[in-house]
Amino acid sequence: MENNEQHKRRPRYKGTHPRNYKEKYKELQPEKYAGTIEKVIQKGSTPAGMHISICVQEILEFLQIKPGQKGLDATLGYGGHTLEMLKCLENQGHIYALDVDPIESQKTKERLSNLGYGPEILTVRLLNFANIDQIAAEAGPFDFILADLGVSSMQIDNPERGFSYKTEGPLDLRMNPEAGISAAERLGTITSEELQGMLVENADEPYAEEIADAVVLETKKGKKIETTRQLREVIESALSFLPAAERKEAVKKSCQRTFQALRIDINNEFEVLYAFLDKLPDVLAPGGRAAILTFHSGEDRLVKKSFKRLYNEGIYSDYSKDVIRPSAEECIRNSRARSTKMRWAVKA
Repeated sequence: MENNEQHKRRPRYKGTHPRNYKEKYKELQPEKYAGTIEKVIQKGSTPAGMHISICVQEILEFLQIKPGQKGLDATLGYGGHTLEMLKCLENQGHIYALDVDPIESQKTKERLSNLGYGPEILTVRLLNFANIDQIAAEAGPFDFILADLGVSSMQIDNPERGFSYKTEGPLDLRMNPEAGISAAERLGTITSEELQGMLVENADEPYAEEIADAVVLETKKGKKIETTRQLREVIESALSFLPAAERKEAVKKSCQRTFQALRIDINNEFEVLYAFLDKLPDVLAPGGRAAILTFHSGEDRLVKKSFKRLYNEGIYSDYSKDVIRPSAEECIRNSRARSTKMRWAVKA
């Protein structure tokens, strides 16, 4: 029989190692190149298209998951936390998982199904975790809930999603690229005062005024900022007044903060977190446990205040007075773990 299927050649790249995201064909096929994946992780890097879950042991120690329980992973992502929680159930019980990213959630659902975790024990829904009351009305209350508020590495590393200033791509930044407006569209209509406030509130940017003025000046000239590189270049220009010795590091940090501030705004992250925290006690069973991972001070403050207030009102029987951080060993193995903070609460 004639085979009409064409053989696909691997991506070609210059030098001895691939640099471009699409060229990293081995990293993008972890099931086929496990050795390559392990080498990348051992070097303290995250393989392209993957996400290394953070604080797994700390989360499992707190949640104390038992066979037969019902849980919710409010932010599915790559599914690393979900997988470890599923193992704790020992095929007894159920986990519901939410995600707003239609691209990655489908990949994760298939990946977990291939590992033996199908619909009989895992239900994946395309739903924002602000709407946990909707899934709870159907399936709750829950014995344990986890929310990892970080952006998945698959989103950060894929230049087509526009989450990183380090790689060229469309300035998008949406968790769900099929809904809402992109960061490029947002910058096209924003005022200098509004952008300055966004940069301060969402990222504590020290050069908010200079960056905001530079961005708005570009749009007034009719120059659209549509790519990650274009925004980076505007930030570099805005900070050109800094001494050369400190400029490079300042530009790097301002780029990180500016992209963070835009991402928070585009995805309404603070509003979503407010809604989640307010609804969280109502979807937990008595004695139910909730753990939340945050990645910047704004998120952590909201979680801390909510847990403390609801504890004082008698809604939670206990909560974490101190933040839990990943171990030094984990931070060496996964550099993206360094900014992680974990807090927890127990329903009365």
